[in-house]
Amino acid sequence: MAERGWQTFDPSTMPGQALYQLMNSVVVPRPIAWISTVSADHVPNLAPHSYFTVLSPEPPIICFSSGGVKDTLRNLRHTGDFVVNVVPEELAREMNLTSADFPPGESEFAASGLTPTASDKVQAPRLLESPVNLECVVERELTIGNRPNYVVFGQVVAVHVAERVMRDGRVDVSEIRPVGRLAGSGYVYSREFFTMERPTYAGLKAEWESRKGAP
Repeated sequence: MAERGWQTFDPSTMPGQALYQLMNSVVVPRPIAWISTVSADHVPNLAPHSYFTVLSPEPPIICFSSGGVKDTLRNLRHTGDFVVNVVPEELAREMNLTSADFPPGESEFAASGLTPTASDKVQAPRLLESPVNLECVVERELTIGNRPNYVVFGQVVAVHVAERVMRDGRVDVSEIRPVGRLAGSGYVYSREFFTMERPTYAGLKAEWESRKGAP
């Protein structure tokens, strides 16, 4: 029985679309991998994927999920590589445009007025207007879920960062101001930033003990 003031959902009894909408609305905000690939016919493709995260720093491994077989998946299966481009807020409209169901022979780069540029180590092009590009080679692919969904793992083999977003040798995310994905047609800007130092147990214990000893 659900606790008063709460609604409890059982994923095993929910229709697929309802469960999809629920999960999308609670796992937020999600970073967006704006993935560029190239087709067997040399057509550059660009599409946003928000089921995306980093898995390992050494070697650097990222992953993203594709619901069904779309151009991105077909292309990277052919070439074995792709590029993850970061979405800054000034490119939000263009990113959304590239989410449309373009036919395979038409390039989202051309339709959105964006610029593909040659990568250093992979066949897929980088997005010139994005401040960060991660060149990736496919490490493996897994099939999960009932739809199915295809999870692609990529090893990052080159990282390109625009000098305008670098501060003291590090990437300043406040200069990128990346767009995050919510549910439905929802997105979120990154415009307020704060820091919290990670505590240590020893430091917390000392603080607790000092409070106990305070008059």
